[in-house]
Amino acid sequence: MIYEMRVYRCVAGRLPALLKRFETVTLALFEKHGIRPAGFFTTLIGASNQELTYFLAWESMAEREQKWTAFATDPAWVSARAESEKDGQIVENITSQLLAPTAFSSVK
Repeated sequence: MIYEMRVYRCVAGRLPALLKRFETVTLALFEKHGIRPAGFFTTLIGASNQELTYFLAWESMAEREQKWTAFATDPAWVSARAESEKDGQIVENITSQLLAPTAFSSVK
């Protein structure tokens, strides 16, 4: 199993809009495309409290490429993203890391 950690840093004050988009649109589209979330987190203490960090579980890099591309190009996602950003940009930047569990990890 491969885990992807994605960190979305929001434009100041726009974290609530990002959380709403995940709750009302993104999660359903993840399910539609077979994308498996492994957890979502906001930052209590850190460089910014305007961040959403989440993890996705992938069987392989090939699965990630296929499913992520299908999600990103889904007309429902493209439309929902545009609608959610009609009042301005939500996400300032995104970082992503692909992680492999160690032999002693409780998460495999």
